[in-house]
Amino acid sequence: MTDTRKDLTDRPETGPPDAANADLLSQVLAQIRLTGDRVQSRTVTHTEPLELDTDAAHVLVAAAGALHVGGGAEKPLVIDTGDLMLLPRGPGEARLLGSSEPTTIILCRFWFDPYSLRGMISALPDHIHIRHAEGAEWLDGMVPFMMRETTDAQPGAALMISRIIDLLVIRTLRTWVHLGHSSGWLSGLSDARIARALKVMHERPMQPWRLDELAGVAGMSRSGFAERFTELVGRSPLRYQNEWRLNLARDMLARREARVGEIALRIGYTSEAAFSRAYKALFGHPPRDEI
Repeated sequence: MTDTRKDLTDRPETGPPDAANADLLSQVLAQIRLTGDRVQSRTVTHTEPLELDTDAAHVLVAAAGALHVGGGAEKPLVIDTGDLMLLPRGPGEARLLGSSEPTTIILCRFWFDPYSLRGMISALPDHIHIRHAEGAEWLDGMVPFMMRETTDAQPGAALMISRIIDLLVIRTLRTWVHLGHSSGWLSGLSDARIARALKVMHERPMQPWRLDELAGVAGMSRSGFAERFTELVGRSPLRYQNEWRLNLARDMLARREARVGEIALRIGYTSEAAFSRAYKALFGHPPRDEI
């Protein structure tokens, strides 16, 4: 029987994540690792663009005044006082200028681990904008604390800054999803049908899921499910499942929970050799190099 496109034309079941999906979101976000090294206050004028490192990601919070973002294919954007902007892949072609009044920006610099569920970071948009009214409950508390830590000369200050940026980025992504603004793989959590499939893949990584089984969990046709999942998540269902399992294995190896062969079995591989080949294909080195 030929599948219809009904699953792609029906209005998807969307909305803020429920408790189960919120827990799933936590599982996924836990696989995003980053290293932050700088939090600083910068003054930006309306004549001199703000210069950012092109090879780093950034979080910017407008502490005073407004930041005007232009350039590239995106329409101009204004980051008002109290707003936050996340630049997952650096500034790109964006041109960042202050308003006519003095503009103060709190700038955080960091780098994503390139192996964090490959495709996650590349699937994020060029920028994520959280308005102050949308994130005030956590921004108003985090920003002053973050600035205090930048002047703290106590041992461990560098680690604290990295952890604060980590928390800031994760909180930004959580808010973005909750508001329904997400795209790419995160938007899969806002579509109840796709989220059901993601949930079982995360809960039962050892199970060798077939495409028709996942489509059944989602309540969609096989072809409709595969197309919508790939559209939202940026990976085919089976490729996503494989990357999820290998990232779980990477965590187990880092914690030295078991031997390589035992970990291979835990995440559903039938042999250590098959696991090692898949691991090297994704991360560029064999699993034993992690030990």
